[in-house]
Amino acid sequence: MTSVLGMMNPNLINGRNLHKGSSIFVKVEEIKKRGQWRFSIKEKSLKMPQATSSSTTEPKTTEFNTMTYEDKMLTNYVPVYVMLQLGVITNDNVLENEENLKKQLKKLKESQVDGVMVDVWWGIVESKGPKQYQWSAYRNLFAIVQSFGLKLQAIMSFHRCGGNIGDDVNIPIPKWVLEIGDSNPDIFYTNKSGNRNKECLSLSVDNLSLFRGRTAVEMYRDYMKSFRENMEDFISSGVIIDIEVGLGPAGELRYPSYSETQGWVFPGIGEFQCYDKYLRSDYEEEVRRIGHPEWKLPENAGEYNNVPEQTEFFEYSNGTYLKEEGKFFLSWYSRKLLLHGDQILDEANKVFLGCKLKIAAKVSGIHWWYKTESHAAELTAGYYNLKTRDGYRAIAKMMGRHHAILNFTCLEMKNTEQPVKAKSGPQELVQQVLSSGWREGIEVAGENALPRFDRNGYNQIILNARPNGINQDGKPRMFGFTYLRLSDKLLSEPNFSTFKTFLKRMHANQVSNQKALFQNCLCFKMI
Repeated sequence: MTSVLGMMNPNLINGRNLHKGSSIFVKVEEIKKRGQWRFSIKEKSLKMPQATSSSTTEPKTTEFNTMTYEDKMLTNYVPVYVMLQLGVITNDNVLENEENLKKQLKKLKESQVDGVMVDVWWGIVESKGPKQYQWSAYRNLFAIVQSFGLKLQAIMSFHRCGGNIGDDVNIPIPKWVLEIGDSNPDIFYTNKSGNRNKECLSLSVDNLSLFRGRTAVEMYRDYMKSFRENMEDFISSGVIIDIEVGLGPAGELRYPSYSETQGWVFPGIGEFQCYDKYLRSDYEEEVRRIGHPEWKLPENAGEYNNVPEQTEFFEYSNGTYLKEEGKFFLSWYSRKLLLHGDQILDEANKVFLGCKLKIAAKVSGIHWWYKTESHAAELTAGYYNLKTRDGYRAIAKMMGRHHAILNFTCLEMKNTEQPVKAKSGPQELVQQVLSSGWREGIEVAGENALPRFDRNGYNQIILNARPNGINQDGKPRMFGFTYLRLSDKLLSEPNFSTFKTFLKRMHANQVSNQKALFQNCLCFKMI
């Protein structure tokens, strides 16, 4: 027996105005590739007295694919989500100002926003001790989001909130983990001066059983497993649509090379973060293996707020980064980062196997010094990207192995908005990263790096989200865009009216194909 989802308004089918006596049955099959829909129409004529024949006519079946030009336009629909406040769940694990949040979510829903994104802070949920997870506040939050018919993007936030641009609250990683760091500070990223960054754990301890018998990766895995078990109803119902896996500072796959808590100020080149005893030992073993025990971790790469030409490592014509030793170091440094992401995303896929959701990971938009030979700020963050070397293709390839969405930042930025001294190239950088993802055949998504409320910022986002405009093929386009961030300023006028105009353009001025279908269903029937 064939399942029939409904009988459509006949006026909507190929523009034909069919009389009330006709029966139009629609069989709907989901095509997973693009979420498109195929219809087959069975039209049964009325049994009217016939002057010349009493025979009955077999139902005529016409198969057609609704991917007409108008439907292809719908593939240009880019979903838009809004990040909730960083401290929507407090350090005390309580939902902050519930009534105000409901008012804000109501406005977002009315504006046709597709959903919201929220950080699920490790430092809050597992704060009491190893495997002592407390999910009640987040369950309360998710139920409210669900009640407004909004979708949810959940970030597994294994980093500290505080110390990054835009951070307005302080949520440390679990206290019991920090206490382990008191006696063993090498679990944290370390610069050449020995300063420790407690924003997140160093990737060097991913596979070391230093945390009450568990490795760092095992802690991340157990956290995600508990999340799935406790949020199964929100996952199975389709409220939670993707899990963004935190892979470093600010949840991004990178080293904490530029941190305001360490004294960094834009547009400093940042510093390499590989001087803890575990990474140092790993590097020393690697250079011995290739027969160069004399090679050491860089000591000539400058300090956080240097410019490239002030350092020997990034010097334009004869920098260490151009020499065999420098190339080996940068390959090792970036490879360790890729292995870190690869391993954690693998665990995430195992945990959420069988769930109706996507896995995602974020890559940072380090646009300053992009228009220099050395790309110094990208290199210190672990992105081995040069004019002659695509450092993002390898990241996209790694994410492709896990069918993960590549989420990228700084979509709102233009080159002309940046200070000349920073030699920034956000427009070229965004094009490079998104293209790397599309060439690898993976979905890409995006965010703005800084809050924007103006048309110029929104227009740049639209250009990046749908670089070929609204076109018949509908590709490439972004899988989704998440706006940073929900605030009273966003919801005030004239900002909110501008935002709603932006939403309409991201949605190609249309509701989704599926939504349009079900809005026009007249009844449900079986054939």
